[in-house]
Amino acid sequence: MKFSRTSQRRVILSELRKLKSHPTADELYTIVREKLPQISLGTVYRNLDQMAEAGIVQRLELCGRQKRFDGNIDRHYHMRCPDCGAVKDVENDRMSHVESILSDVLEDLDAEGFWIEFTGQCKDCNKPRVEII
Repeated sequence: MKFSRTSQRRVILSELRKLKSHPTADELYTIVREKLPQISLGTVYRNLDQMAEAGIVQRLELCGRQKRFDGNIDRHYHMRCPDCGAVKDVENDRMSHVESILSDVLEDLDAEGFWIEFTGQCKDCNKPRVEII
């Protein structure tokens, strides 16, 4: 697939790769508009979907939530907080052991890949809350 890098795509990709928050298209649109005030939300959506189809970014379609995007296309995993919806990268060297096991399981299947998503409260949502009486 031939994929041209327009100036809009370059800005969208550049801004996405600066973020660790795995933004929605709406969130990224707000950021990109600071650099390209005339860009439309539809253009951001369309370009993100095209870049995901081309393998330039990851599209995270997380269990009934709005799609999020990740500029890091290296194999890695995510944890989603069911309370606030935050998505964080999972940094763990032991995941290579899990990948090895899954590769053995998938060896006989005609699968293109696999997806692992962890869920649990993020550090912000897990903080004890002070109740005011």
